Amino acid sequence: MLKVGYIGLGLMGKSIARNILKAGFPLVVHNRSRAAVDELVAEGAISASSAAVVAAQVDIIFTNLPDSPDVEKVVLGQRGIIEAVHDGLIVIDNSTIKPASARMIAAELAKKGVFSLDAPVSGGDIGAKNGTLTIMVGGDASALEKAMPVLQAMGKTITHVGDAGAGQVAKAANQIMVAAQMVAMGELLVFAKKAGVDPRKVVEAIKGGAAQCWTLDVKPPRLFEGNRTPGFKAHMQLKDMNIVLETAQEYDVPLSAAIENTKLFQQMIDLGMGELDNSAVLGVIEKLAGIGILD
Repeated sequence: MLKVGYIGLGLMGKSIARNILKAGFPLVVHNRSRAAVDELVAEGAISASSAAVVAAQVDIIFTNLPDSPDVEKVVLGQRGIIEAVHDGLIVIDNSTIKPASARMIAAELAKKGVFSLDAPVSGGDIGAKNGTLTIMVGGDASALEKAMPVLQAMGKTITHVGDAGAGQVAKAANQIMVAAQMVAMGELLVFAKKAGVDPRKVVEAIKGGAAQCWTLDVKPPRLFEGNRTPGFKAHMQLKDMNIVLETAQEYDVPLSAAIENTKLFQQMIDLGMGELDNSAVLGVIEKLAGIGILD
């Protein structure tokens, strides 16, 4: 049985770690704040005082952290994973970070003879809790094969996209679509409301046709209940969109719609909505239109 480490027990990381534990893998955890660690220790996990301490005693170690600098620090910094690498260790990052950072981390670990995989996830808190995440993987195929039993405890769709960084490119592409869907949903709900038509009925009418998508299937019931609590926080969506735009600039790719959608998520943060769900970009559109969908 592979021994697994997990670093970063936030909104999604804690649920992912719990599913690894439920699947029967011995689990060592580390997190900046203590509450999530204590919760998982009560369920059978082992606590470790640093990333290096985790790495020293596991076969596979995961990171799930807010942004590129955080992952670079935990993997390559003082008391980081790189200080305790050993033969056979595989480092897997579930974070969403810059493809360039993922490639740099992979190159540094390769100097130590260690395989790494960038394996960002999609599916939000629901997918993390249910173990049904979509996982996009970049890196060595043999490392992925070894890690597959653990990944299968986390997700239902696991795709090897390509070499190091390819998983992060796929996740950036995913976030282009997610942002577009969230904004489009907000616009159609406000459009229907202001035109004097019940937006609930509009969603019912269109979600079985060409407009059908995950966002339209999942988000409207929550919004109609007035629930804008996060499955995926808006400030993280903005962070991901900035990764998209920075990477697009590196490769000279024009992304006009993504630029406009990023501006709306920036307005969310400026309006103090950063801790709400990314679907709450609806609130910006409501403010601009001067009407709420529940008015």
